[in-house]
Amino acid sequence: MFETYVKYLAFLNGKLAKFFESQKPYIFCKKGCAMCCKHTQLPYSLLEIKYLLTGFLQLDKETQGKIEMNFNRIAEEKKNFKGDNFLYDCPFLIDDVCSVYEYRGIICRTFGLMTKKIDGRTTVPFCCFQGYNYSNVIDLEEKKISQKKVKERGFPEEPYGFNIDYEYLTDAEIEHAFQVSFGEKKPLIDWFID
Repeated sequence: MFETYVKYLAFLNGKLAKFFESQKPYIFCKKGCAMCCKHTQLPYSLLEIKYLLTGFLQLDKETQGKIEMNFNRIAEEKKNFKGDNFLYDCPFLIDDVCSVYEYRGIICRTFGLMTKKIDGRTTVPFCCFQGYNYSNVIDLEEKKISQKKVKERGFPEEPYGFNIDYEYLTDAEIEHAFQVSFGEKKPLIDWFID
């Protein structure tokens, strides 16, 4: 069922490994940080949700129970939320570690790198402003990479953004090239509690 999607993920993971390696001086990701999984809203396609659930079903009952408790808590928080932009901790996050890491979504795989958006803008990951990825070369006032800091730290070149925007990585061209169908897309939590 997931054969072509797994091939796409293998291709994407290979690219991302090279991207992360090229940005190594600016990347401070480590197991247990989980900043990218907290107080966020993660876009997921139907295909990604189905794949994620195969990983969930392989977990032991105790871990599944913890995830279900997380969903119940988030559902209650969302029910009482007043506003437009409901943010939540990923329900699959257990003790600051992803319980379904090998089955995680595309957005989870790309987080941490600077992203070149479809409109041409380049954005840093939000963890940059909490002292993590790219924080060693960011001008906090300007909210952009500082050429001065790059030179002061002796890096051979400025960091750069990659064409890893979620919409691009799940668009019709990718679907055609890899013979996958992502289907409907919406926030992860909405697949389960709306």
